[in-house]
Amino acid sequence: MQDQKNLSEIDIENQKIIDNKELNLLESLIPVVILMGLLAYNIFFVEGQEWFGAYTNQYTLLLGGVVAGAVGFFNKVSLKTMIAEVWENWKSVFVPIMILFLVGALAGTWLVSGIIPAMVYYGLQVLSPEIFLPASVIIAAIISIATGSSWTTSATVGIALVGIGSALGIPTGMIAGAVISGAYFGDKMSPLSDTTNLAPAMAGTDLFTHIKYMAFTTVPTILVTLIVFAILSGTIDTTGSADVSSLLVSIDNTFNITPWLFVVPLVVIAMILKKTKPLIALGVGVVLAGVFAFIFQSDVLASLSDSKIGTVINSVLTDTQIQTDNEKLTELFASGGMNGMLWTIFLIICAMVFGGVMDAIGALAKITKSLLAVATSIFGLFASTVISCLGLNVIASDQYLALVIPGKMFKKAYEDRGLAPENLSRTLEDSGTVTSVLIPWNTCGAYQSGVLGVSVADYFIYAIFNYLSPFTTLLFAALNIKIRQLVKK
Repeated sequence: MQDQKNLSEIDIENQKIIDNKELNLLESLIPVVILMGLLAYNIFFVEGQEWFGAYTNQYTLLLGGVVAGAVGFFNKVSLKTMIAEVWENWKSVFVPIMILFLVGALAGTWLVSGIIPAMVYYGLQVLSPEIFLPASVIIAAIISIATGSSWTTSATVGIALVGIGSALGIPTGMIAGAVISGAYFGDKMSPLSDTTNLAPAMAGTDLFTHIKYMAFTTVPTILVTLIVFAILSGTIDTTGSADVSSLLVSIDNTFNITPWLFVVPLVVIAMILKKTKPLIALGVGVVLAGVFAFIFQSDVLASLSDSKIGTVINSVLTDTQIQTDNEKLTELFASGGMNGMLWTIFLIICAMVFGGVMDAIGALAKITKSLLAVATSIFGLFASTVISCLGLNVIASDQYLALVIPGKMFKKAYEDRGLAPENLSRTLEDSGTVTSVLIPWNTCGAYQSGVLGVSVADYFIYAIFNYLSPFTTLLFAALNIKIRQLVKK
């Protein structure tokens, strides 16, 4: 779930899908092919940093938007229409951008207040390397089911689990993959999640029928995920328990560790469970952490700057590095504050430009309709839905559009084939919701990467639940397992 919207803000009934009869499929694919080619060249040949410095992917997305705009001009789409659609996209991500800034501030204040070090301190004593990865999946799943939000899960327990696992010597890509797998399982199965409400609304079924029917594919997928992570936990080379005692001593020598520090994350989670707006809940978390820094970490604040207030403000806005007598912990106890989120925010803004122009010129509708046209069998219909959701996550850079556009386009086709609407709603979630986090420039991929401090390339292969889900739904379709037919009255 992206915490930026609730269902009323998504405005399902008025969601427009722009069609352009002047545009053909080949023209629709030109911007996509050029964008994919540039991104692939950047990844495999330029090694990410030579064209435009650190912002190569961002400028590549803007260039893709320019190409899409040129295709639009050629097909009689006005500049005003394209700008209006880009503006609508920007408005839709205003709240998540604010959330990203607050998450950066949260990471900084939770560091200087000792909250993150306390999570690492107590977590090292409870979570051993042998059970860490499957335990991370389960913990993230529980929190995500309770909150209905994969975003909130990553911003709270996700950050802590990455810290604990890093201290144990577990690769951060594995940890992030475990957290994301659990978080998106919980997000899919929670009635509080906006995507879990949106998918059945698009398909024409009710919430709890959708959740019950989705369990047929989702539960086996998470069980396979847990088995894989249990095997990985037994094979990875970690620092193990031998180094834990020295890590605990180092943390204890640097910070004033007390269970009272957990009051702040508990307050934030409680507010979210009470359906408090994420901006308010995270803002309260930042303020409380700043107060707790003065109460519990006076020496830490003094060691960073002559002004304790200045240290707290600095932790909110920019880089903070706390020195310990352990090199691994010193590397771990660092935060970029709000400044550390600028790269991710710029990526989202540029992705919205490309997605907005593609939508404005009618390319998204044309590509989806073309997929629908080649679905000549029931399995082909499911496969076309999956490909459409995956493609829109790549092109439109937003999981909501990956649910809304295929949901509206494919709804009648499922009805015509005598398939119950929950088949469509389940397929939308299995392929649209969970794969958004696998695309670096998608709002979900950018968010998770920025919050957890792990690149999409590093966690991609370990986000097992996320990339396995589309295959599971296709397997069920191919074998005709739990494919419910419409009941004729």
